[in-house]
Amino acid sequence: MSRKKLLPLFLLPLLVACSDQRAVFEIDSSRHSLTLIRVQSFFWEKTADYAIVAARMPDCMRRHDMGPGPADSRIEVYAPGNDAWILKQGKRMVVVETRTCEGFARLEEAPEGGLGPLQGSFQMQSDSLTFVAAAKSEASTETAAPTPN
Repeated sequence: MSRKKLLPLFLLPLLVACSDQRAVFEIDSSRHSLTLIRVQSFFWEKTADYAIVAARMPDCMRRHDMGPGPADSRIEVYAPGNDAWILKQGKRMVVVETRTCEGFARLEEAPEGGLGPLQGSFQMQSDSLTFVAAAKSEASTETAAPTPN
């Protein structure tokens, strides 16, 4: 076989190495949801690029880039209210809303009123990105901001 014919065979593992995974948190239904997108260029990399898609169909849908983060990180979803959602990935936090799907901001610290009830988390399970809903007891307790003394 010629080198030109063998080259694609050697490059094939590099093309297969890319991982693009998605998981959905359905808020009210599949028409009102948050979808986390996790893209890892090569399986040996320790980081991945993350994006969140806020959707409340048919009114709005928008993708927001969250930036790179650890490939195996867990992203918790909190509901402070008013169709706002706080995503917490380690110490990094962002807020996204599903009223207009336009609002997206990075948070330096937890809001004064707290994060709101934990809804669940996006996490890797058996090499697949999934959304794991919070247990009823976790979802009903709010994560409050510390009160000054």
